[in-house]
Amino acid sequence: MKLTSTLLAIVALIGQSAASNAGVMTGNAQHGATIFKQCAACHRIGPHARNSVGPVLTGVVGRHAATFPGYSYSSGMKKSGIVWSETELGKFLHAPRKLVPGTKMGFVGLQRDQDIADVIAYLKTFGTGGSKTASQSK
Repeated sequence: MKLTSTLLAIVALIGQSAASNAGVMTGNAQHGATIFKQCAACHRIGPHARNSVGPVLTGVVGRHAATFPGYSYSSGMKKSGIVWSETELGKFLHAPRKLVPGTKMGFVGLQRDQDIADVIAYLKTFGTGGSKTASQSK
């Protein structure tokens, strides 16, 4: 009985680890807004956002890479074929140059999986028009 309980606990831990590594972590948009301050050095988000050093991130979740109007993307980003799903954003935010060699993004990446999940949760609070959605802004 004790061995069975131990094995079940180990399987549960492995499952939790696999889930977080697969990008299934739940993000906290409020904490993501704080983490996003690092991103705001180059990116803008919201209803009146304009391209800066980096492209506007309003509505980025679900968008095809290198498609925000008026931004001059790197050839690597244009050729990437990425659609910015939560999983792809997670990979990119962890190691931008590993996912997209030749990207102009100079940021080395976020190291904590929870910070990445939180930033993605924050990004998701903005619809394509830039307004925060009430159901997602918590």
